[in-house]
Amino acid sequence: MRDGKCVEILHIGAFDDEPISFEKMEQFALSNNLECIKSYHREIYLNNTNWVEKSKLKTILRYIVK
Repeated sequence: MRDGKCVEILHIGAFDDEPISFEKMEQFALSNNLECIKSYHREIYLNNTNWVEKSKLKTILRYIVK
């Protein structure tokens, strides 16, 4: 996969809590003079929801930036 220039974060926890991580990404981008392209983002799931507690789920969240 080639996303080019991006901002990403390792989100640990339930999927319902992802907006907190997206906000952290947005603040990071703003403080580094970057703009998140919010029309698209990528989620990479690192473990299986059937085997792991919601509080321990790991997901990489990624926005392309310009």
